[in-house]
This record gives sequence, structure tokens and C-alpha cells, in this order.
Amino acid sequence: MSLTSPAFATGGNIPRRYTGDGANLSPALTWSDLPPTAAELALIVDDPDAPGRSPWVHWLVYKIPRCAAGLAEGVPHTPLLADPPGAFQGMNGWGQLGYGGPAPPERHGPHHYRFRLFALSRTLDVFHGLRRKCLDEALSGCTLEVAELVGVYQR
Repeated sequence: MSLTSPAFATGGNIPRRYTGDGANLSPALTWSDLPPTAAELALIVDDPDAPGRSPWVHWLVYKIPRCAAGLAEGVPHTPLLADPPGAFQGMNGWGQLGYGGPAPPERHGPHHYRFRLFALSRTLDVFHGLRRKCLDEALSGCTLEVAELVGVYQR
């Protein structure tokens, strides 16, 4: 399974457009080579370099239909997405629904933003607006495979 973005390569710099210092748009993402038994997908974007005990959550998208091939740039901040149809968004670390771009502390060095796509063996019985802990619990025991794309940003 692979996860890519036309905006940046894995290990590359995330353009300012997709950060809290720019337009704060979610980057376009595409994926391929899903496991044949995948029922649906989930995406978690976080920053493990953020100060604190847990990685800072930047984006949660789940209940993504298996037939979806990616996410367009600038996904709207709505609980239920029209594209891909039926996908839900959860709460980011700022307590807001949808994508929140990289915004590391000033002079804190490079932060590595993990975009991780989970292929799931079953559909999730959950609602929109989940927080990370609840999504992690829902993913427990049904993850078939994980694809990762890591982008770097610093102030």
C-alpha cells in the first residue's frame, strides 16, 4: 500500500500553503495498492515532535470508502464529506473539526508530520467528530496495513 502527495515527497518539506503560516489547506493525497480485503480506510495526521506527552493531532478522516483513490486539496471543514462520499472528519488538537496545518513552536527545529493511511478489515461503527483516543480504540484489532508519508516543516 502506498500514500503520496503531489505537494511534497516523503521526507520533504511541506510547502507553506499547507501550514498554519500559509493558506492552511489540506494537501491532496493519493493512495494505491490497497489490501484486497480492505473494507474502508482511515487517515491520521499527527506531529510526534510536538511538545507534550502525545503527538499533536492535525487531521482525522475515517470511514473513507475503499473505492476512494485519495483526498483533494483543501478538504472542507465539515463533519461529513461529499468527496469521498460518506467519509467523516474528527477533531484536531486545536479542538476544531478537520485539517489544521503544521504550526510548530518558533525555533523548535524541524517537525515531522506523519500522514498515515490505515486499511481496515471492517467498517467502523462510529460518528463524526471523534477525538484521537476514540479513533485509536475503533481502529484497534481491525488494521490490515498502514501506509505512511512524512513531511517536514519548521519555523
